[in-house]
Order: sequence, then C-alpha cells, then structure tokens
Amino acid sequence: MHDLALYRKYRPQSFKEVLGQDHIVKVLESSVETNKVSHAYLFVGTRGTGKTSVARIFAKEIGVSENDLYEIDAASNRGIEDIRELRDGVRVLPFDSKYKVYIIDEVHMLSKDAWGALLKTLEEPPKHVIFILATTEVHKVPETIVSRCQVFTFRKASELISKNMILEVSKKEGFELDNGTAELIAILGDGSFRDALGTLQKVLNFSVDSKGKKVKKINKEDVEKITGAPKTILVNDFISAIALKDLEKGIMTAKKAASENLDMKLYFKLIIQKFRMAVILKYAPKLEKEMAGDLSEGDLEFLKGLVKEDKEGLLRSKALSILLDSYNDIDRAFISELPLELALVKILSKE
Repeated sequence: MHDLALYRKYRPQSFKEVLGQDHIVKVLESSVETNKVSHAYLFVGTRGTGKTSVARIFAKEIGVSENDLYEIDAASNRGIEDIRELRDGVRVLPFDSKYKVYIIDEVHMLSKDAWGALLKTLEEPPKHVIFILATTEVHKVPETIVSRCQVFTFRKASELISKNMILEVSKKEGFELDNGTAELIAILGDGSFRDALGTLQKVLNFSVDSKGKKVKKINKEDVEKITGAPKTILVNDFISAIALKDLEKGIMTAKKAASENLDMKLYFKLIIQKFRMAVILKYAPKLEKEMAGDLSEGDLEFLKGLVKEDKEGLLRSKALSILLDSYNDIDRAFISELPLELALVKILSKE
C-alpha cells in the first residue's frame, strides 16, 4: 500500500517537527544560534524516540552536507579495524562543509578494543569533526567515553503525543480513526514513535471489510484483530468483576486472557489505564467532557454504567494502587495471570 514505511515518510526534517523532546531541541537550537558546538554528543534513549533523526537535523542545521555526513551502525561495524578506518577518515578535511559529522548508532555494541581506539580520537579530535553517538543502553558505554560527550537523554513518547501523531498521520494517509483506536495504537507503540507508526502501517495495510475491500474508517476492533491486542471485552470484564465484587468472574477472565496467549503485560496495562478513567469519572465527574476526547463513545458509556453499579465503592485509588504494584511483578511471574489474580483477591479483601 505504501511505497515508503510511515516512520520514514514522516520522519522529522527540522527541529520544529521533533515530537516530545523539547528539552533537547531547545539546547541544540541555542548551540547552533550561538555557534557553540561541542565536538562530541551522546544521545541516550529507548528505541524509536528520535535519536538519529535529531542527529541528522542537527548536522543539517550546522551546515553539514550529505557528502560530509557519515552514519555508522556499531552493531555491524564494532571491531577495532572499523574504528581505525574511521580514525583515518577523520583526518581528512570535509568536502564542502565546515564540519564532518559522524553518527554512530548503537554505540554500546563496540568491542573493548574499538572503545580504546575511539577514545583516543575523542581525546584529541580534529576541529572539523563532530561525533554524535547514540545508544539504547548507556550503562554499557565506558565512563571515559561518556565524560567526553555532552549527554542528552531522550524521553519515551507519551501516549498523548503518540496518539495525536497517529491521528494526524492517519488523516494524511486518508484514514479515519477515533481517539480510543489511536490511543490503543499508541499504547502498542510502548513509548516508541517508530513502533507506533509501524503498528499503524500494519493496521492500515490489512484493514478490510467482510468482502475483502479496503476500509477507510478504522475502529478498535480492527486494531485488536490485526495486532492481536487484548480484546476490549476482556479488559471490561475484569474491571466489571472488581466493581461487582465478583472474584470468580475476574479469575475466569484473567484465565481466558492467558489461554488466548495474549501479552499479559499489555493486557494489565490496558486494565490499569481504563480503571484509572473509571476512578476519575467516579470522583471527578466534571471531567467527563475532557475524558471524552481520550475514550471512544462505547468506552465512556461502559465506564459511566460501571460507576453507577459500583455500590461498594471498589473503584477507588487504593484498588488502582494495588493494580500498579502487581503490574510491576508481572515480568517475574511464571504463571502469567497470577499477578492479576492476586491483585483481584487483595482488592476484594478475600485473602
């Protein structure tokens, strides 16, 4: 359907297009304006947060042409010979720019010998060379390297920023998504703009009606079907079990989710997100209009009905706190649904 992957098509081309990294963009823009450019930068952050995109934009902003921009993937060029070759290239003056910029991605993958060779270059870099190192695992980067760089930490994409990006890109691509659908895709992206756009592309490519015809209006059920995300009904049934104080229903729902081989961490996250909305609706009903922008019409009606049914006041902050604590245990659970079951028992005080 698309000649170009969405994350490439909508990759930011200027600082003003960079999402969620204002704390970094402002500093880099200032350094460009004042001509105070460092010889080495270290960009730290999880995947898909814009590290290499910002590096390219920065290089362009300081006047570096394509001829003087070098991108190296340390995962496949990690040996000392690769770094020695780089060191030889560093000595050569730029072709048609003031600087030569070397972007080294996944720099934590370099070998021990390669680190030593790179350190020598960072200690006495030529005036015409700027290094931008990028990593998802800064703890693997030697302190001697870190100390010679200006370090910038990229934030994970917030669900709100990611959701708005998905809505905007979908519109540009000629598709219609409601807020709840876009939010689910944002959650599936797990803080990565690239992963969120990858999920969106998968959904747009495979959304068809019963006759196999492409559809332009995408709903949450389409996303669940294509991505394998937990069905809304499984999320709703678990929250209902809490509100109705129905331990058996909650346990059976968690068991069903596990039997369908769902990503239980994602399932738990969706439960917490929707449970939080229920608590807000219960104790701050005046915020309903604001919440309508984050929920589908069906979800909003479900939560409003649930609040009315919550006769014993189980939709409260204490229960939300228990869910959050149990969520942190899910990676260590050898029975995938066990943290959910324990949280349910604790909330319903049936220990």
